[in-house]
Amino acid sequence: MTGRADRCENRRSVIAALRILGVVACAVLIAGCGRQSTLDTHSQPAREIADLWWWMLAAAALVLAGVLALLFVGWRQRDRPGLTMLGGLAEHTTALVVAFGVCVPLLALVAVFVVANFSVAGVTEAPAQGSTSMTIDITGRQWFWEVRYPGSRAITANEIHIPVRTRVNAVLRSGDVIHSFWVPSLNRKADMIPGHPNRILLYADEPGVYRGQCAEFCGTQHANMATTVIAESPARFAAWVAREAEPRSAPQTPLQQAGERVFLGSSCASCHTIAGTAARGTIGPDLTHVGSRRTLAALTIPNTAAQMRNWIAHPQRVKPGNRMPAIRLSDREVDALAGYLEGLR
Repeated sequence: MTGRADRCENRRSVIAALRILGVVACAVLIAGCGRQSTLDTHSQPAREIADLWWWMLAAAALVLAGVLALLFVGWRQRDRPGLTMLGGLAEHTTALVVAFGVCVPLLALVAVFVVANFSVAGVTEAPAQGSTSMTIDITGRQWFWEVRYPGSRAITANEIHIPVRTRVNAVLRSGDVIHSFWVPSLNRKADMIPGHPNRILLYADEPGVYRGQCAEFCGTQHANMATTVIAESPARFAAWVAREAEPRSAPQTPLQQAGERVFLGSSCASCHTIAGTAARGTIGPDLTHVGSRRTLAALTIPNTAAQMRNWIAHPQRVKPGNRMPAIRLSDREVDALAGYLEGLR
């Protein structure tokens, strides 16, 4: 009976260890498959961070293996004091505890510290003055990102365009509370503290759309304060900047003309700017070319005619707690306003 009980206990121990390893494996797979993943790297800084992650995982796995081995020895030995198990391994439990409880974790932490400080930090830190080809200004607000391109009148929101294979100096500011800018496929996160500008290098190896997120809790809609970095060829980027710098195109259809009158005659013009009109509000995003953006409300919803109408009519339903109030407009006015904004490209 005793032998049978020991076998059952050993089986349970093995199952427990396999469950732990399964959880670790699933975590690795989930981390590598998401749209916004530290392991989905598209720049040298991101690759250095991913390498550090793997170093940390290896160190943690080593410590975990030691702990599981000690637990296994303890389970086998608990009811039989004085017996020698596993070829004498149980006689050295004190040395094993010191090795896997003190020495191995200490060595692992030292190794991670050395790699992080002498390899990763130098690549991911703010770029040196004069080492970049261009500068962009990014301001975090509750809850969207305002993006400006110095030397140009181009202003956009939430969708950051950069030329591919170009070192970009991103100057980060906060317009209200503490935010944190993080595009894991391109670089580490960088905090945005009011009154204290920060900088980070943006660089993409290849064209693509890389999702980012505010990484510091900043209020009700923190989870919906997302952004994308759109890396494109230098020619496409230059064309985009030139188009964004232009004022809005004059409304062409009667619906769009009615929509502009609704916009300028309501409180919309007090919060938003549309270049080429009298609207000069600075509370909300610049809407001069809002129709060309992929999403609305900082990636919360896609930029379609139906979603634009819903966003205008029910902003608090779409993104509760945001700074955009619901304006009393008739259905016809909402349709005209949505059509006008969708035409701003």
